[in-house]
Amino acid sequence: MTTVWIILGIAVLLILLLISLYNRLVRYRNIRENAFADIDVQLKQRHDLIPQLVEAVKGYMHHESNTLIEVTKARAAALSAQTIDDKIEAENRLTSALNGLKVSLEAYPDLKASANFMQLQEEIADVENKLAAVRRYFNSSTKEYNTAVETFPANVIAGMFGFRREKMFDVGVAERANLEQAPKISF
Repeated sequence: MTTVWIILGIAVLLILLLISLYNRLVRYRNIRENAFADIDVQLKQRHDLIPQLVEAVKGYMHHESNTLIEVTKARAAALSAQTIDDKIEAENRLTSALNGLKVSLEAYPDLKASANFMQLQEEIADVENKLAAVRRYFNSSTKEYNTAVETFPANVIAGMFGFRREKMFDVGVAERANLEQAPKISF
């Protein structure tokens, strides 16, 4: 009789452990998804500002239309992305396109002096700073989730219930190549 109670007690403990590990994985997944929702809010703001910026720049940049087209296409792709992974990839392309726009703008001192343009630049800089903060939070949440999915014994539960390692929101291959080059400074 005592053996039955011991076996029953061990079975109950194992079931409680299973439930606890599963709930922990669900909690981390939900925190990660919530963190990406915060990114979505900032991305929406960014996407709303881009058409205004493009319109403000159009009059000054007649021969730079390819840059504007690239920014517009990248924004459209970012708006139509459905999954988190697709959004990460599309947003990395948009960030690259915006960086190309910033470089092109250096040749237009009159544009940089325009109050309307300066206000848009400040708003975009503010959104980009907020976006960087929520991306850091998202990556932190993703790291915690991935750690939970990959460590024992949770990895066994994760495998049984379809939890898998998720992608971080990084700068992307193209932008990383730009970051590896020393900045050019001229006076």
